[in-house]
Amino acid sequence: MAIDKVTLQILANHCAAATESMAYTLFRTAHSTFVKETEDFTTGLATPDGKTLASPYDLGATWFVGLDYGPAIELIDEYNEGDICMTNDPYSGFVCTHSPDIHLWKPIFHEGELVCFSVGHIHNTDIGGAVPASLSRTLVEVHQEGIRFPPVKLYRKGELNRELLDTMMINVRAPEQNWGDLKAQVAAMHTGERKVHEMIARFGIETFKEGMTGLLDYADQQARNIIRQIPDGEYFFADYMDEDSVEGYPCRIALNLTVKDEEMVFDYSLSDPQLGSSMNLPTGGDPRHVLLMIPLNYVLYTIDRSVILNAGLSRSSTCILPEGTVVNPQFPAAVGMRSLAATRLQSVVFGALAQAIPEKIAAACGDGGPLLNIKTTDNQTGRQLMANLDPITGGGGGLPFRDGTEGSGANYGFLKNTPVEINEAEVPVKIIRYGLAKDSGGAGKFRGGLASQLEFEVFSPNTVVTARNRDRTHFTPWGLAGGSAGKASEFILNPGSNREENLGNTDVFTAAPGDRIRITSAGAGGWGKPWERDAQRVLTDVKRGFVSSDLAAAEYGVVIAEGAVDEAATARNRAEMEAADDGRFYGFNAHRVAFEKVWTDEAYEALSQLLRRLPVHWRFFMKHRIFEAIERLPEAERKGTAAQVQEVFRGILREYPQLRVDQAAAE
Repeated sequence: MAIDKVTLQILANHCAAATESMAYTLFRTAHSTFVKETEDFTTGLATPDGKTLASPYDLGATWFVGLDYGPAIELIDEYNEGDICMTNDPYSGFVCTHSPDIHLWKPIFHEGELVCFSVGHIHNTDIGGAVPASLSRTLVEVHQEGIRFPPVKLYRKGELNRELLDTMMINVRAPEQNWGDLKAQVAAMHTGERKVHEMIARFGIETFKEGMTGLLDYADQQARNIIRQIPDGEYFFADYMDEDSVEGYPCRIALNLTVKDEEMVFDYSLSDPQLGSSMNLPTGGDPRHVLLMIPLNYVLYTIDRSVILNAGLSRSSTCILPEGTVVNPQFPAAVGMRSLAATRLQSVVFGALAQAIPEKIAAACGDGGPLLNIKTTDNQTGRQLMANLDPITGGGGGLPFRDGTEGSGANYGFLKNTPVEINEAEVPVKIIRYGLAKDSGGAGKFRGGLASQLEFEVFSPNTVVTARNRDRTHFTPWGLAGGSAGKASEFILNPGSNREENLGNTDVFTAAPGDRIRITSAGAGGWGKPWERDAQRVLTDVKRGFVSSDLAAAEYGVVIAEGAVDEAATARNRAEMEAADDGRFYGFNAHRVAFEKVWTDEAYEALSQLLRRLPVHWRFFMKHRIFEAIERLPEAERKGTAAQVQEVFRGILREYPQLRVDQAAAE
């Protein structure tokens, strides 16, 4: 018998509340800053076949809504009361997405029948590997990214697998944090089990079982109702990570989005080959992998806040993911910094949808700031310490109806900042400044949100700073509808001194006592033409310290004299700006504009077709050789044509007679 919609909605509320209780248990009992303060964790309930049917609305990370635990669940032979299973291996079922994330799932039984699972993950401060915090773009294979566990039982019929735990603890740099967080995670699994038994007692077992399927179907229908509001059509957009490796070339993620009726197809075929660094997205080719569905879920929830957050939201959408690309790498490609690629993929989806529904989509959010880890030594006790300081996030992109949020609302908007007092208590550092960066938001009728900035001093030798996901120093967040791009991110060692050094996109370095580090994320893009912004709002921004007087004149045309707007001078400036308007929709920064004069869509399409003819392990190498060859040409001879890319490719091929080219793929 079908469940009526009122009962289904009540059940949905109870399931969400159960996951909130799980999340509260977890973050209140966790040990590491990254879990108990930053809240990089998830909790959920999943069907017997692993489809996540409920997630929290207010606590934890929002990226893993709808995660499919099924492939990992199937790798365990049998389940019994008291079992708790875990994995952190990105290539075992493609449930985990990088090694620091430990996923747990606990079978929940009713009268001997397995009815569902409590599920969730935490991000460990460190899981071993080549660098502190386990993650860096310098790593080239997953084996360097810490100890990995395929799906295995952490608890078997209620008994802890002590050998498994000991193996983990001996391989990590902060075992007391890992064990403390793991115990909190186990407690959350027990909370989920208890809440499920309460729901079964309230609704009855049959209603609960039927309701799980009903909730997935309900979310699916909600998603389809929203997609029908998007005009049918094909929409293309691409965006870049600054570098595909250490001192590499840009990595392009490209999307052909097709919307038809109530379904969407995301085709990533023109994206770059898998990288020789750790920014690959480990999807296993799953056309609805959770990392690919993040931007879709964000858009659906933004348009309709009543949608149920579960796996049903993605049923109406599918992705095309050629094997051997950055969105579907082959083992053992490194994947530790998959979150950087995931944020850029979000930018790509939003950029494509902006063409379809410009009245609902924001300009690009500010990102490129790192998730910051410190490994150091306490000078008084000699004890080694590790901690996450803060996620250095940018603001939200300008919207068609308001400014972007300041210093938040970006790809990591769900991550909470850590109070200064806790940071200074956890590790021997001094926070010099933590706030907003002036002039960082992109200009527009509605300004992009400002970047956040952190400056701190270290006191111990051999302090290792891991600045995961550094980016946007070259390709900055784009503006929309005539809005300008946000300002670039920065990573500066000893700013303002005679030892000042620009660290660029470096993500691991060793600091000395007395060193100061200043990190600024990129600012968000603006929406709408800057000269249409109310001049009094520009003046308010100047008074608040968000915008300088010089930038107000240069980018908004607003002249401020003696604390007031010079109306006549402003009118002249703005008339000149309007006359020079080129009608652009996207606001790209100067670096991207210059780059795309050489690497046009035509040239990139030819590059993608040629690289697909090669074995996967040759593609990244050949991409670099092609870029190098074109870079060596005099600037006037760089044509940006398919013919030039093909000619360069043929010349390089002659150097490698051992390379076998797949003619069938070329056709």
